[in-house]
Amino acid sequence: MKEKTKVETVDDYIAKQPKKVQVLLRQMRTAVRSAAPQATEVISYGMPAFRQRGILAYFAAFKNHIGFYPTLSAVKAFEKDLSRFETSKGTVRFPLDQPLPLALVKRIVKFRVKEQSSPRP
Repeated sequence: MKEKTKVETVDDYIAKQPKKVQVLLRQMRTAVRSAAPQATEVISYGMPAFRQRGILAYFAAFKNHIGFYPTLSAVKAFEKDLSRFETSKGTVRFPLDQPLPLALVKRIVKFRVKEQSSPRP
């Protein structure tokens, strides 16, 4: 459930969600944090995000899914792994009624960390 009121921290964002969604958001947060321990948490565009030399990924709660936004390059790079989920440009939708693919989330975030540390052309 996307919250319309402004939140200041990731903790605030999670606390405003239904209890069962809070569990999923905490799992997502832990997975991203473990894959990018140097990243800092921020709220950007009203969503939790992790930043390290730029935004690595956003995530957010919606009525029927957790949105994960690791950028278009990451969605393309993991297209095969993400094929069972609804995706669009830079977006993955993880249904609320299924376990989050946390190992895959970690792999995607590690890809983003590596991508950001590579010299840009």
